[in-house]
Order: sequence, then structure tokens, then C-alpha cells
Amino acid sequence: MNQGRIWTVVHPTVGLPLLLGSVTVIAILVHFALLTNTSWFPKYWNGKAAVAAVAPAPGPPPAPAPAPAPPAH
Repeated sequence: MNQGRIWTVVHPTVGLPLLLGSVTVIAILVHFALLTNTSWFPKYWNGKAAVAAVAPAPGPPPAPAPAPAPPAH
């Protein structure tokens, strides 16, 4: 463990709850920011179906490539 000696400074019964608590707070803040700053995230959480994009109509098929010229002798 790269930072294993941290537990000589901070006791695990204090450090682990602080670490896990800070991760929880950050996750809640990110979700709150998504809910307040986007229009699609609340709809996603409410389970509303997204409107499917309509594909454009296909165009005419491409013209066939011209036949290669016969080799000159």
C-alpha cells in the first residue's frame, strides 16, 4: 500500500469515516449539480422515455464505377 503509513498519524476509526463521508458528499453534490443544471437528468430519473431521433430518408444509390479501360499494347 503506497500510503499505508497514514494510519500512524490518523487513526482508522477517524480516517475511514472521513474518507467515506467525503466521497458520499462529493457524489451527492455531483448528482445535485446534474439535477439543477441539465434538463435530461431529471427526466432520466423519473423514467420518462426519450424521444427517438428520426433517421433521414435514404438518398439515391451511388452510380456504379466505370469499367476499367483495357490495357494498351
